[in-house]
Amino acid sequence: MRIIGGRAVLVLIAAAATALTVWSLLPRPVPVETAVVTKGTFVAAVDEDGKTRIRERYVVAAPLAGRLTRVRLKAGDAVEADDVVATILPAPAPFLDPRARQETQERLGAAEANRERTQAAVQRAQAQSVQAIADLDRVRTLVQRGASTTQALEHSELAARVAERDLRAAEFMDHAAEHEVQQAKALLARHDTNPTSPPEQWPVLAPVSGVVLNVKQKSETPVQPGMTILEIGDARDLEIVVDALSTDAVEIRPGANVTIDHWGGPSVLIGGVRRVEPAAFTKISTLGVEEQRVNVIVDIISPPQEWAGLGDMFQLDTHISVFRQDDAIVVPSGALFRIGSGWNVYVVRNGRAERRPIDLLRRSGRFAAVSNGLQPGETVIVYPSDRITEGIRVKAR
Repeated sequence: MRIIGGRAVLVLIAAAATALTVWSLLPRPVPVETAVVTKGTFVAAVDEDGKTRIRERYVVAAPLAGRLTRVRLKAGDAVEADDVVATILPAPAPFLDPRARQETQERLGAAEANRERTQAAVQRAQAQSVQAIADLDRVRTLVQRGASTTQALEHSELAARVAERDLRAAEFMDHAAEHEVQQAKALLARHDTNPTSPPEQWPVLAPVSGVVLNVKQKSETPVQPGMTILEIGDARDLEIVVDALSTDAVEIRPGANVTIDHWGGPSVLIGGVRRVEPAAFTKISTLGVEEQRVNVIVDIISPPQEWAGLGDMFQLDTHISVFRQDDAIVVPSGALFRIGSGWNVYVVRNGRAERRPIDLLRRSGRFAAVSNGLQPGETVIVYPSDRITEGIRVKAR
């Protein structure tokens, strides 16, 4: 009995060793990530980052050349329409060296001498005019008495008119000489170190009511016409600018729903596309690739109290809806792979991978909609590696 029992134990040990050897030689199930196919609403969206901006931005520029005084306003200060936001003074005159100053003074002396000459000419013309009028009166009296001829009367009238014209010409020359004297005096006065009157000021007014967005010129500095001083706008009148790829912008339509997140607040904001600009521009991506981009303008529809912290040029993420399908079969995009021109997935069936062709309706981001080939509740392999083949045993992680 002991011999029979010992043999039975040996047989059992040998059988267990054989089974263990066979089991160790069998292929192990490949660990995979899986996901369940669902049915619901599928939304395809264009995901891009955007920036806020003031809808109506007013640039306050210098209307004329001069010297800008220091701007006391700061970014965020409120202003009303027609408030003085800056002041421009006349530009300082260039320096005069001693020779140029002497020339200017001599020019003033010459102008004063010319003025005296023109005044003397006026006085002479006045005397001639008075004499011509007196002669005319005498000739008229003689003609009335018959003691003089009509020809003498005509000569006297002509002399009176000529004397009057000479007087007016002399007065004009005297007036011009006076301006030359004042011009020379003004040129010297510009370089006077002790001016008697304060310089003229030109106030720059705010075009609208709002807040100061930024100040381009803070310190006192010379300015030219058109130089930007500061910008004014309504900080609550915001819009979002999204630069989307031109291939994506083709599908975006005005009125499309927009979801806004990662803007810094706790809630997700709702917006709507107002305009898709018709012209694209070239932009270099972070990878150094040239891309054609199109600006998409988005209005924020959520109540203003929900995004009170947003300001000008703040960054955020947008998701613009371009396609929607209700009761769609939804599968993770990572489960899809191509064979030729067709799309396929691996379905887990009885612990083994089964390759199945599908008809792809649309994909967007992490999910895709399938029109044929899958049923809700089935399990698919996500991100299948090259170890996954038809019929191989798999095990979900």
